[in-house]
Amino acid sequence: MQRIRLRYTKRGRLRFTSHRDFQRAFERALRRAEVPMAYSAGFTPHPKVSYANAAPTGTGSEAEYLEIALTEARDPERLRVLLDASMPAGLDIVEAVEARASGLADRLTASVWELRLDGVAPEDARRAADAFNAAGTVEVQRMTKNGVRTFDARSAVVALRSVETHSSLADRPTGRPCAILRLVVRHVTPAVRPDDVLSGLRAVADLAPPVPVAVTRLAQGLFDAETGTVTDPLAPDREAAATEPHPAGATAAATASA
Repeated sequence: MQRIRLRYTKRGRLRFTSHRDFQRAFERALRRAEVPMAYSAGFTPHPKVSYANAAPTGTGSEAEYLEIALTEARDPERLRVLLDASMPAGLDIVEAVEARASGLADRLTASVWELRLDGVAPEDARRAADAFNAAGTVEVQRMTKNGVRTFDARSAVVALRSVETHSSLADRPTGRPCAILRLVVRHVTPAVRPDDVLSGLRAVADLAPPVPVAVTRLAQGLFDAETGTVTDPLAPDREAAATEPHPAGATAAATASA
């Protein structure tokens, strides 16, 4: 069995697809591309696909990850091209590597988010971010299946700062004032989402954008405390592939399938 790890995106209007919508589209793409999937056992077998920390519905993303298990070896890049061609535009398969190191989910410990605040002046967003960063705790509320839950949105936030508007990857240009906030948040329990941070900004600085905020995940991976950056979670697999030769049989099979 071969395991392939994929990075995919949610862009443009496809940011409004739910995780279940993506699952259906991806399983159709697997069938169209004739991927030799491994299946679970039991009365209702399912293709072995492991999804990791999917972005909330309504948010864009440049860094979503999943892993698939195959019964036959395939060249990762060739497989990526076939799957990408079978997916709707906006749900793009942008990277594929063979799994060569420890579990992918263990490497997703933090995310970098971009918050586009249309109708908000950059100086107002900067002041709100400074107030949030200066606070010891920022309590927010979220409705859950067990009722309203109150928790601290500040402790999980590693960095929150204003950046230049032209650096945005969000896809909602406008002629009105616009501020861009860059957010780095650890994956903790309970999870702190961009919406929670926006609620915190409203609580500590009365920041209330006049239109819904466009949220885009730019990256997710291991948080490097020394540099304050989020590292590429697929890098260990690429490095291992560069140093560990493929078994002869797997190499031959991958070459033949390509």
